[in-house]
Amino acid sequence: MDEIRLKRLRFRAWRRGFKEADLILGPFADKHGQDLTPEQLDAFETLLEQPDQDLYEWIIERRPTPAEFDNDVMRMLKQFRFEAFEARGGGDGG
Repeated sequence: MDEIRLKRLRFRAWRRGFKEADLILGPFADKHGQDLTPEQLDAFETLLEQPDQDLYEWIIERRPTPAEFDNDVMRMLKQFRFEAFEARGGGDGG
């Protein structure tokens, strides 16, 4: 694993400029970043290149994820967001 690349991705995940996205992407990168395969890191990096509002709406499923971004990393992000919400006592996950 390229530690420099992972550090950069974590930095980008935490500092999106859109607080709601930061609070999902940052903890996800911290928890799962080191376990992602090189292909999954590529997919995560591609997701981080998308506009904040679009990415956030796909993760919370307010809008459908476009097919080109509907991959295992996006599914992991959605599951992570759901689990984090449940852990805070959020009930139905939405």
